[in-house]
Amino acid sequence: MAPILPVLSCILSCALFAFSTAAQDINGKTYEYIVVGSGPGGGPLAANLARKGHSVLLIEAGDDQTQNTNVSQWINFNAAGNDPATRWDFFVKHSDDEAREARFKHRTWRKTDGSFYVGLDPPAGAKPLGIYYPRAGTLGGCAMHNGCLTMNPDDLDWNYIADITGDDSWSPKNMRKYLIRLEKIHYNSTYTHGTTGWLDMTMLDPGYTTSADSRTLSQLATQAAGFSVTETEDLLARDMNGDQPDRDNLVGPFGGVSHIHPDGRRSSPGYYVRDTFVEGKYPLTVALDTLATKVIFDKKIKTKAIGMEYLQGKSLYSADPRHNASVKGRPGKAYASREVIISGGAFNTPQLLMLSGIGPKKHLQKFGIPVIVNAPGVGQQLADNYENGILSLAKRAVTGNSEIFPVFFKSSVGKIRDIYMWCGSFSFEGFWPGFPTNYGPNQYECALVHINPRSQAGTIELRSKDPRDVPAINLQFFKTGEKQDLQSFYEGISWVRSWLSKVPNDAESLAPFNELHPCEGPIGNQSCTEKSQKTYLKEQAYSHHASSSARIGADDDRYAVLDSSFRVRGVKGLRVVDASSFPKVPGAFPVLPTMMISEKATETLLLEIGEEY
Repeated sequence: MAPILPVLSCILSCALFAFSTAAQDINGKTYEYIVVGSGPGGGPLAANLARKGHSVLLIEAGDDQTQNTNVSQWINFNAAGNDPATRWDFFVKHSDDEAREARFKHRTWRKTDGSFYVGLDPPAGAKPLGIYYPRAGTLGGCAMHNGCLTMNPDDLDWNYIADITGDDSWSPKNMRKYLIRLEKIHYNSTYTHGTTGWLDMTMLDPGYTTSADSRTLSQLATQAAGFSVTETEDLLARDMNGDQPDRDNLVGPFGGVSHIHPDGRRSSPGYYVRDTFVEGKYPLTVALDTLATKVIFDKKIKTKAIGMEYLQGKSLYSADPRHNASVKGRPGKAYASREVIISGGAFNTPQLLMLSGIGPKKHLQKFGIPVIVNAPGVGQQLADNYENGILSLAKRAVTGNSEIFPVFFKSSVGKIRDIYMWCGSFSFEGFWPGFPTNYGPNQYECALVHINPRSQAGTIELRSKDPRDVPAINLQFFKTGEKQDLQSFYEGISWVRSWLSKVPNDAESLAPFNELHPCEGPIGNQSCTEKSQKTYLKEQAYSHHASSSARIGADDDRYAVLDSSFRVRGVKGLRVVDASSFPKVPGAFPVLPTMMISEKATETLLLEIGEEY
């Protein structure tokens, strides 16, 4: 979701409960299941299994920030992304081209005094860190600092998994039942939805009836999408998670569904886990401030996972801005009588697999890690949505309360709709320490997410065998499919520009808009070439939806780390359930599909032991 000016005070009532489980004595204890990571994959899975009566140990490296108003009030998500209490600081590369990396406007450096510098002209002695990629190191994972946009992927994405695996349980029709199971919707829809699930879902107000500026701009977007202006209000109430015929090709304005309670409180796996725990009647043990370090394998059956080694202590992972390298943590071991499930996310899951001896053989041998399974796909084929935006300044302040409306767009090279955008009075230019830049009340942007990017060549590699160390991450943007993906972006940007140029230019109008990027100048009177704009879009693209680094795939795919039931190939008793398991990026925002596969994994595990879900 596009950042809005952060509200740092508590707007509404904060969370009623908090719990401290950092001191939990789990060393040497046995549980039916161990789940590593409490984000959208692991959090719901752990809570679901516990609510079905199974003993579960949930290991989370962060702590409980559910009462932190930066987290609990969704509108503060910019503040949450910058909050040392919630964030993990990763720095990535977009390519192997150092000159291209150096042209990224928000490249981050470490100054000699230890602080950050962001920009193209670092002070003497500063060392390049890379491109900032914040993650959330707290109970609930990245669903605790995101903008809450909640979109069921296109049918094409689910069908792709079903086709490559031959497993029809991944069909869009079957996957929808998991959406309905987790939903608690608070908006009107003509489609079947869930009303008793653990995830509150609300459709945000686009400001059509309350803001003249929002109404004018959304009407222009409606007309540009090929609809009548009279259809605008109905389009803005369209359910993006509805079960419409041919939904993959529906374009134009939609309603913005978000995992938010109607009173503005964030809804997420963190709260679901917390509520499950504090009810006190389920066999759920939550070990916070506990960094999983290595899967334990049976000494006799060396390919059978039976537990997890860990370190306990605050801020042990070096991505945590509060990390102190001299604090080593208290080591321990916990055991699972049934299975170990890794849900650390697209960066940490492959790291933990490799530390445990599952990964590319030569890479593991480089660090002296005994090879349990030679799995070439671990940490490979990392994927991510590309993101960009058309940012401009209106002639006057844009009225309203930063209302935002989403739009789907299909370019000439898209197999289906291939751009998701959201438009409103905000600025969003990616991530860097202290993001975003506030350009004042005149700012107006349509931020674009590329759906189904063609390049999937990113890598995650160990820097060392110290589990506290962060891996080396190279997203390899545009390594393949550059021509088509940049064309999609260019057409999406040009489409927005086409209707912004039609805002009436009179004394009280917003027009003319002065575009800041990708083509600087008054909209409708610019001289940028297509080539220069595509160069900007390529070099300044950013992202925060990493996936596919330990992916599901076909039996004959050597890079397929998992089978269609989330099982790690080559071992027993070990699964992966998080965004790393998707074969490619699921839609525009992976948070909801990751929660959906968490529900699917719950059912899979229970059915395998003869229970229904």
